[in-house]
Amino acid sequence: MKRDSETLIHLCDRIRVILEGDPRITEKRMFGGLTFLLNGHILVGAKNDGRILIKVGKEADNDAALARPGASQMMHGGKAMRGFIWIDPDAIEDDDELREWIALSQRHAAGQEPV
Repeated sequence: MKRDSETLIHLCDRIRVILEGDPRITEKRMFGGLTFLLNGHILVGAKNDGRILIKVGKEADNDAALARPGASQMMHGGKAMRGFIWIDPDAIEDDDELREWIALSQRHAAGQEPV
């Protein structure tokens, strides 16, 4: 398995501070990095290159998220994966910005049944 970059380790530490104390959060290796789950649903994934992946749902929040700087649609096999948004490192340099992106994903994940 590929070794975690310093960037990933630092990013995960920042995410853990934001999510600290929430007993619904678990961590799992996914997408070539570390993903934080809320009640078993993808909340935020951290990558070695400093990007994060959030799940916002396929409806209005997807388009609203894409309108923000640093956001792009997740692509898989040439197909757009609506509901999943990549966030560039520059868009989450500030902890408040990171917190806002995670909060957007939390609103979606909190509305789903635990798995």
